[in-house]
Amino acid sequence: MALPVVAIIGRPNVGKSTLVNRLCRSREAIVHDEPGVTRDRTYQEGFWADRHFRVVDTGGLVFDDDSEFLPEIREQANLALAEASVAVVIVDGQQGCTAADESIAEWLRGQSVPVLLAVNKCESPEQGLAMAAEFWGLGLGEPQPISAIHGAGTGDLLDQVIGFLPPTSEESGEEPIQLAIVGRPNVGKSSLLNAICGEQRAIVSPIRGTTRDTIDTTVEREGKTWKLLDTAGIRRKRSVNYGPEFFGINRSFKAIERSDVCVLVIDALDGVTEQDQRLAGRIEEDGRACVVVVNKWDAIEKDSHTMPAMEKELRAKLYFLDWAPMLFTSALTGQRVQSVFALALLAVEQHRRRVSTSVVNEVLKEALSWRTPPTSRGGRQGRLYYGTQVATRPPSFTLFVNDPKLFGDTYRRYVERQIREGLGFEGTPIRLFWRGKQQRDAERDLARQQNRGR
Repeated sequence: MALPVVAIIGRPNVGKSTLVNRLCRSREAIVHDEPGVTRDRTYQEGFWADRHFRVVDTGGLVFDDDSEFLPEIREQANLALAEASVAVVIVDGQQGCTAADESIAEWLRGQSVPVLLAVNKCESPEQGLAMAAEFWGLGLGEPQPISAIHGAGTGDLLDQVIGFLPPTSEESGEEPIQLAIVGRPNVGKSSLLNAICGEQRAIVSPIRGTTRDTIDTTVEREGKTWKLLDTAGIRRKRSVNYGPEFFGINRSFKAIERSDVCVLVIDALDGVTEQDQRLAGRIEEDGRACVVVVNKWDAIEKDSHTMPAMEKELRAKLYFLDWAPMLFTSALTGQRVQSVFALALLAVEQHRRRVSTSVVNEVLKEALSWRTPPTSRGGRQGRLYYGTQVATRPPSFTLFVNDPKLFGDTYRRYVERQIREGLGFEGTPIRLFWRGKQQRDAERDLARQQNRGR
């Protein structure tokens, strides 16, 4: 069952993201001394007393201005309130009550969700109550003085929060599958997320860098629970200035690391760029399962030969991910969007799959019968004795040989190709470790010495 939601609301730069990080004991929400850093609604999980809940961070609300992103931020706040069990409105105790705070209070009084009022930046316990008293006039109940950066008063605030949460229920023991949506700016990642969810889950704009935080969304598909991670568009390092975009891209890389499967979104109009290749290499290096989604397929003039020809062209440039399935979609029309999950689930299953040693060696025996290992100039021939799978996520194999130096890159790629043809593993990278006789002898001698010393 889904966890209850606590919505954090307030005008820009009152410390909403700092409070979210404090309540959830994390550093996931981007905190920067600049208004408008948070735009989409972002989720983290929190725990207090015996209660688990989700905290949703929202962008800074401004009602008297319709400039860039502000209407979309208000819409995201509306969506957050619609699913929340309780809202916490944050105000700045040092600045005092402003006209913007009064506008937000008036708007909240028209909502059905319960509201708690937290007065932030009250670092001094002596002055905190006096600073908070100014906000009684908002008509939102008793102001609670807190310091999000130091944690003062946040425990009392959480005691009030859990009083509005629904009764606890047994949670499923199965962990959700983490799916990270990654790509360059403006390839349609947020549009794809919205099409999957069937709602305006993330702000979509032609302006590069609209998404900054990593946006977590939970959905049920293919009989599984998925946590979708929409990430900031990743540009070249030299093009990124220190600030919100820098932090957003770092969180995108962390999203890749903690994901079970990545959806790499490619722009069908632009094709594969140098930055796409770098991202493909990053996914492969991190050992993540992957599905390549070619978005904006509706904008391509095509006939029956267009898709196979384009797939061949794209795969030639995405050689890092030659094992990843490719899907042509349109986030705008919804074409094939839901098919992402079937391919992603297959990739995750292969990523976690384990094969018995006997089956591995049947494949290796077949590979050796077709092509024997190379011989060195000195007449030494490589010998591959046997192999075994030693790990999953990604599937990893140790191959025992007489001397790893006798097996060049060409033959190693041949063996990997034969393992894939014989065992599958579509949608996941695999790792091969070549282990020689001298390595085994050294490890055995070391083990004997350790045993003598006990």
